[in-house]
Amino acid sequence: MVYLLQAKTNVTASLDPGQDAQEIMLLGLFIVSSICSFFYINCVLLFTLRSKPVFCETSRFILLFNLLFADTFQQVPNLLLYILACFDMKIPFDACGFLVLLCVVTESISPLTLAVMSVERYVAVCLPLRHATIFTVRSTGMAIAMVWALSFINILIRVFMLVHVFTIIPFNPHMNEFCSKEALFFAPIFNDFEKVYASTLFVSVGLAIIGSYIGVALVATSASTDKASARKVLQTLLLHLIQLCLVLTSSMFSTIIIAIARTAGRLTILRIYNVCFVFLSILPRCLSALIYGLRDQTIRPVLMQNLCCGWKSSVFPQQEPVTV
Repeated sequence: MVYLLQAKTNVTASLDPGQDAQEIMLLGLFIVSSICSFFYINCVLLFTLRSKPVFCETSRFILLFNLLFADTFQQVPNLLLYILACFDMKIPFDACGFLVLLCVVTESISPLTLAVMSVERYVAVCLPLRHATIFTVRSTGMAIAMVWALSFINILIRVFMLVHVFTIIPFNPHMNEFCSKEALFFAPIFNDFEKVYASTLFVSVGLAIIGSYIGVALVATSASTDKASARKVLQTLLLHLIQLCLVLTSSMFSTIIIAIARTAGRLTILRIYNVCFVFLSILPRCLSALIYGLRDQTIRPVLMQNLCCGWKSSVFPQQEPVTV
């Protein structure tokens, strides 16, 4: 995920000096409050997924917990980077590297987990008799471990590349720019690696989701299939694909912003940054809570009760659990 509010200093320098301080403050307040609200909802849903044994013993809920944990974990350093960018605060290179790597290590967790979740839904509909033996608690844990291992390999490659870069150019512990992913990985070699890695990642995950969708759609035409369950799984897979497209769009947005910044004014750039930060950086990381927290009839009653601090919601009445 490219962090939309962290552009390079040469972009910032090209912006107009005039600004509407009140509007900028309101935009920043809206962003921070949005992140805090989504962070609270995700934390409550994480607590909900550990509140009952059925959530800890079902593969799709275990995968959902991993997805939510990665998204929630990323919001903390992402918010810190946003605040640092807003106030144009510069921090030492080591501290910046720590914050950026925390974000990078979790940015590929979501798409990889979405791929595993899509395959799990495919097996649940297309191979219902074998689902319990294929997606056990043990196998699900192994899949999650592989997802995190791939993410850490991405980090290790970036660290080795960074060390190699500093063997060629002198290391400066004091950053001249404010902390961002672009400022940390400034060498052209990182751009080439980013393109190859992002393309491979999103093509692989996209094929897994689309393949699962086609498989479930073909099985849904069978007379012996539960039409309602298959239809709900198709909707979930489609939402996964939309979520993946949002993450992919956000990863390419930094280049577009740099091009716009050469001609647009500072206030216009800040407006674009804030809007895209909400819809392309925050929203994709919070769709899981909406997809599963509100649509899943097993989670929804418990989630609403926890959100209301123990009081049952009259808007979302208690329903009998239905598994898909």
